[in-house]
This record gives sequence, C-alpha cells and structure tokens, in this order.
Amino acid sequence: IGFNHVALEVGDIEEALAFYGKLFDFKLRGKDATSAFIDLGDQFIALQKGRRQAADDGRHFGLVVDDKAAVREALIAQGIEPLPGPFLDFRDPWGNRIEIVSYDNVQFSKAPNVLRGMGLGHLKKNENALRELAEKEMAP
Repeated sequence: IGFNHVALEVGDIEEALAFYGKLFDFKLRGKDATSAFIDLGDQFIALQKGRRQAADDGRHFGLVVDDKAAVREALIAQGIEPLPGPFLDFRDPWGNRIEIVSYDNVQFSKAPNVLRGMGLGHLKKNENALRELAEKEMAP
C-alpha cells in the first residue's frame, strides 16, 4: 500500500533530533538511548544510533514538504549547502542523503482528512501530478 517509515542511521540521537528539528516541524513519538521516532504527519522517521556505512550518494529518500522554498531557506540558515544537481538534495551530518520534493508536484497524496488534521487542507496538486494520477485512475 505504501511506506510506513524510513529508518536512518545517525551518530547521536540527541544531535539528530536537534539537527532535524531545525529543518522540519515534527512531533517526537518516543525515544531511548539508541533510537528516536519522529512523526511527520501520519508517517515517521526512525533514527537509529550507530552509522556503519559511508555517506550515501545515489541512495536517498524523498521527503515531501508543503513549502520547498522554506526548507531551502532553513538549510542555508543552518549552513547546509544543497548538493549540486537539479533537485533540492542534502546530506545530514551522518551522510544520509535526503531529497526534498514539493507535495503539489508528486503523485504521493494524503487523504483530505489527514491534510486537514495536519493543517494543510489548502494544498493542491499541479496539473502534471493530477495527470499522472489520472493515468493510474487515482485522481481525486
């Protein structure tokens, strides 16, 4: 049906919560010494202590946001330089690569009641995203 969560390896849980808290609004679902779970709407990111691999290059996940420009500004304000290329990608301090995508421009959709509950009932899809959804018989 879809994704429930993404798990990221980080060096330190408290540092990871502080880092992501400067970029995104989230609710802390729970944490202990080696993990934390942050709610982003009706899904979550699991932060796991113990990075064991090199920085990610091609491997990444796309994080859907309501205001891509605001995320770009938050990155710059934190001294985080977006990666070169046509997308808004960056790496966290542990090398996890994250691509920021705008809700209006992707097929990924939230149910109207979920959007309302998140205070985002005003969000709409652009024509391209609606066409892609219609081709799959998933348009509203």
